[in-house]
Amino acid sequence: MPRVRFLPLRPLALASLVANVALIVTGAAVRLTGSGLGCPTWPRCTDSSYTTTAEMGVHGVIEFGNRMLTFALGVIAVACVIAALLEKPRRRSRVLLSIAVLLYIPLQAVVGGITVLTDLNPWVVGVHFLISIVIIAFAYALWRRAAEGDGKPVRLVPHPIRQLVWILSTVSAAVIALGVVVTGSGPHAGDLDAKRNGIDPATVSQAHADVVFLLIGLTVALVFALRALRAPRATVRAAVVLLVVELGQGLIGFVQYFTHLPVLLVGAHMLGAALVWTSTLAVLWSLRSRPEVSPPPSTSPSPTMPAEEPVPAPR
Repeated sequence: MPRVRFLPLRPLALASLVANVALIVTGAAVRLTGSGLGCPTWPRCTDSSYTTTAEMGVHGVIEFGNRMLTFALGVIAVACVIAALLEKPRRRSRVLLSIAVLLYIPLQAVVGGITVLTDLNPWVVGVHFLISIVIIAFAYALWRRAAEGDGKPVRLVPHPIRQLVWILSTVSAAVIALGVVVTGSGPHAGDLDAKRNGIDPATVSQAHADVVFLLIGLTVALVFALRALRAPRATVRAAVVLLVVELGQGLIGFVQYFTHLPVLLVGAHMLGAALVWTSTLAVLWSLRSRPEVSPPPSTSPSPTMPAEEPVPAPR
């Protein structure tokens, strides 16, 4: 049956993915400019206004702009759900993934509000960031699934390679989680009076760096293993891209640490965390393909071929 699309699901899914990565960048801008309490309450911006006021200055504009991006994410997520529901034939996996993205966005907004109401508690701020990582995973899955067929998944690499990639993905998530702890111990709190998590920055930064080295080592091993097995070009390319992104992110991390965390490098490092995660997801999704379902063979005679006449039995 031909597929009918009333709304372009895949471009909408890509827009959702890009916008959620952008939310991480704007969230970093809020924290790095000291605008975390630019709107000092929630859900309103002030006790008497839902929007920023002139008296709140640039900090209010930055914080309110970050809040408005959440509404844009919600609009895109709703459009994705509608597009998935209107597809003919409707794909259950696409509908569920689009709903997952949509449901996490109000959760993200509520946790963001709690960060304001708790005066930027570093642990709550960390949860706020990690929810974005979860949303990115669902948005990326929706984007990839929107381009796949409904055939049975075809595994492109042997089982040990898949196990290695799952270990690598777990380590990648651990790197991001430890990065959140490092951030909570550092100087860029989002407000001069915001508390930090009390963990020694040097100690947790060393632990973070150690796990980064493990991640890079696993990725190098994956690249060599894929080349030795002559894996599909797309799978090898995804692993190489991940390695390049990791090396770039690691370089930024070391430079920012030894230059005492300049805001531009910290912002680039936040963007890099999102890129490392999406590159990890790309490797995961490159391990298999899903072709379109082939139509069942027709059993009726071809209209261009005349039916054979019965041959009379010999007498």
